[in-house]
Amino acid sequence: MKKLLTLSVLGLAIAAASSAQARDYDNVRIGVDVPYEPMEYRTADGELTGFDIDLGNALCERMSVTCEWVEQEWDGIIPGLMSRNYDAIISSMTINDERREQVLFSDPYITMPSAWFAPSGLNISEANEETLKGKTIGVQRGTLQDNYVTDNFNSVANISRYSTADDMVLDMEAQRLDIVFLDFPIGQSTLLESEEAEYVVVGERISEPKEYFGDGFGIAFRQRDEALAEKFNKALAELQEDGTYDEIFARYFGEEE
Repeated sequence: MKKLLTLSVLGLAIAAASSAQARDYDNVRIGVDVPYEPMEYRTADGELTGFDIDLGNALCERMSVTCEWVEQEWDGIIPGLMSRNYDAIISSMTINDERREQVLFSDPYITMPSAWFAPSGLNISEANEETLKGKTIGVQRGTLQDNYVTDNFNSVANISRYSTADDMVLDMEAQRLDIVFLDFPIGQSTLLESEEAEYVVVGERISEPKEYFGDGFGIAFRQRDEALAEKFNKALAELQEDGTYDEIFARYFGEEE
């Protein structure tokens, strides 16, 4: 009798585990770090919008599931996924080997370079050890830009790390920073289009080496949620095939050349 009971309990446990792995998501919670215009931000009336938001909503619509966006600061965004505060991350997360050890990525959905931004009065044409010597560099904490700047310029420059890009921009406007290193579209929208001061891109846009700059932005999942990742990949491929992706891209970045 005890043996039969044990087998029954074991069978229920296996069935429950299989059911959890094969979960059919009717509602998908998506973690996002706001604001990083044009990728994810709020309009003046508080509406959540941006390229990542519109793409995420389109993906969920294609999969016939409901999206619920959960805001989370960047330095806690992967721990939040692991703690099941949400089911996926769509927040301009670069696919790289270090993150692959923690999360499962979708296929890349966009590739964005990084760039140096500075006041036009800084008068340097290239960012290197010589031109950045003694300068104060701003980066967002825990990002690939933070890793790149720390590894390459920590010995010659002062590095200020920020929880949000907005805080970094405020210090830039207050002249507490000489130069910042950001994803290009974020620097473009927050600095190049700023009405407060005149900023310029210093040097070329940067997307190498892959050790830092990875393979484009991807949607992150817990590693066991392969079925959910596959649903997103299928929906992404369909949006790219039928032109929906191009419409969303053009909304924020213009027509691809």
